[in-house]
Amino acid sequence: MPFDVEKLPPSQLPVSAPDLVVAVEPGGSLRILRLSPRLSRLTGRAPGESSGQLSRLFPEAVPPLVDLAREVAERGAPLGAIAVRLGGSEKTLLLADVDPGGLTPDYRGQIVSFTFYAPSAAASAAGAHGLIGSGPALREVLRKIALYAPTAAPVVITGETGTGKELVARALHDAGPRSGAPYVAVNCSAISDELLESELFGHEKGAFTGAVSSHRGRFERADGGTLFLDEIGDMPLHTQSKLLRVLESGVLERVGAEKEIRIDVRIVAATNVPLEEAVASRRFRVDLYHRLSVLRIHLPPLRQRLEDIPLLVTHFLARFNDRYGRNVERLTPEALNLLSSYLWPGNIRELRNVLERVCVESAGSVIGARAFSEWIRERQDFTPGDWSLQSPRPGRPLAPPIPSPPTSASSPPAPATPWRPRSSPGSGASPALPSSTSMQSGMPIGTPRGTSAPPPAVSACTGRPSTAPWRASVSTVSNWRINP
Repeated sequence: MPFDVEKLPPSQLPVSAPDLVVAVEPGGSLRILRLSPRLSRLTGRAPGESSGQLSRLFPEAVPPLVDLAREVAERGAPLGAIAVRLGGSEKTLLLADVDPGGLTPDYRGQIVSFTFYAPSAAASAAGAHGLIGSGPALREVLRKIALYAPTAAPVVITGETGTGKELVARALHDAGPRSGAPYVAVNCSAISDELLESELFGHEKGAFTGAVSSHRGRFERADGGTLFLDEIGDMPLHTQSKLLRVLESGVLERVGAEKEIRIDVRIVAATNVPLEEAVASRRFRVDLYHRLSVLRIHLPPLRQRLEDIPLLVTHFLARFNDRYGRNVERLTPEALNLLSSYLWPGNIRELRNVLERVCVESAGSVIGARAFSEWIRERQDFTPGDWSLQSPRPGRPLAPPIPSPPTSASSPPAPATPWRPRSSPGSGASPALPSSTSMQSGMPIGTPRGTSAPPPAVSACTGRPSTAPWRASVSTVSNWRINP
């Protein structure tokens, strides 16, 4: 039975009453002050009962309610949307908001309140088609999947690398009438230009040197189903022309064959290259562009989906717990804030990799921000696109995207850091400047009027203004200074 929130009477404010109120006493014990009627029915205690220790209320709760209460009391900051299983007769996954409530009447302890509620419908459907999240950006993607899946029209999926384009392609297939037919995927950039045509359309025995037998191409194998063409923006021009003919006529010829084969295939293509720019630079045929771009689905980068990071973290931690035999329950609020301060150039794939790393390296049940310190140091000088065997390494750290305060000749210059202040998503707040910087001009205070702002820092590798993937210039988490 879902765990409902007990509401206050209509005559009072339209807010949820806490389900559990405890007092964290100086000696470390946690005394129950009040229970809601719903929680009292689950525990067998009378409503409003104010006796007993919290540790005896739900001894099988995961994570322990005692740990959550102590953490809130020590930090004085709330915890929101913590996934909890109370255990015992109540095995349902709940979400809990844990809030500080001030001092006890004797001024010796601190009050902490718990409010339990069932996950929202959006959160319950967060794993639809393997796409994790409940924010508006992902809901729009899911809406388009439901709208486009029943059709046979071609779909182009756009988005940066690591955003989950192949998951969307698979969802279009599974949610449509072709779900019982083959789903075939091919990465156009992973196959050499010479072999891509044979891989797509097949070849006959003896068609070329090394063709010792006939080969069915991906189009034939996907007949009646869906063919997913990943990285179609990297397809060679001569293969594009043959692909266009197949899409227009619905027939293909194997390499070296003399007869045509009729096929029925739905095309779903994906690219992280803007096809419009590829057409303008004559790397992609304009007629093929118009033939493919019937329906479009764009996957936003993770930096535009910060509200989905907690759900993604919960999903990946559960996966890695099963894979590696760990028992990691959650990240601390500081660790979640740290992940939300990063711009994620590798998107969800990069988030998955760093969570796998800290899950393997951590032995406890809760992972704090300190577990990410080595990963942060590795990212300090990282700029996407600058890693190249031919390009020289930068001779200096990347400068921050805001003016640095002036330094005197006697004091060493402050180290450049790719962190910058982060404002809350949707708040509209601008990143803060250093205290010695004018808010109007962006110049250090005391600079003569009319002086132009300094040019932005330039990457030594690309010659372009650097775009380091961090949001905060300096951050201190649990007495640990993130910027080394």
